[in-house]
Amino acid sequence: MTLFDWLEPVARLAGDLNPSWQSVRRRILNDPYYRLQSLQEVRLAAQLGCTLDVNQANVDDWLRLPGISIHQARTLVALSQAGVAFYSLDDIAAALQVPVQQLRFLEPLLDFRYYDNLEANPFGGSVPINAATAEELMQVPGISSALARAIVNQRQHAPYRHLADLQQRLGLSGQLTTDLLHYLRF
Repeated sequence: MTLFDWLEPVARLAGDLNPSWQSVRRRILNDPYYRLQSLQEVRLAAQLGCTLDVNQANVDDWLRLPGISIHQARTLVALSQAGVAFYSLDDIAAALQVPVQQLRFLEPLLDFRYYDNLEANPFGGSVPINAATAEELMQVPGISSALARAIVNQRQHAPYRHLADLQQRLGLSGQLTTDLLHYLRF
């Protein structure tokens, strides 16, 4: 279900809204490119039943949310299309390299299919991917000595910009990229 998949009860909400919000409601429901402008509009969209399946959303879906840039939307879609699964708001924040508190207000709209609580990061923090040595990278669960060397060798050409860039340049699987999500800092 995307942001525009509405349930029948949405029509009943029309009479319950303040008249000044009627036009906003119509825009949210009818304009596929309308970008929510405020926390109040996020709340209204949530009341209307709007949801965004984070693992199926396209760039236009992400751009409807306030505070999401085109670059961030493209990154999230590229990661999803490459097999990375987002299970919580923490995963989205890690992929975008932003504090989770910055995205908390979007939570009522985000639908995490097959939600699974993340275990605490046993590594105890994130590794700066563009500065860490091969030995430091090998301390990250899932990074073998061969992968650590490949990371170091590839970044000599250009620093890694984000997780999707790392995945693409090294040909990492979606599962490995998901596993590394909380361990790397760009």
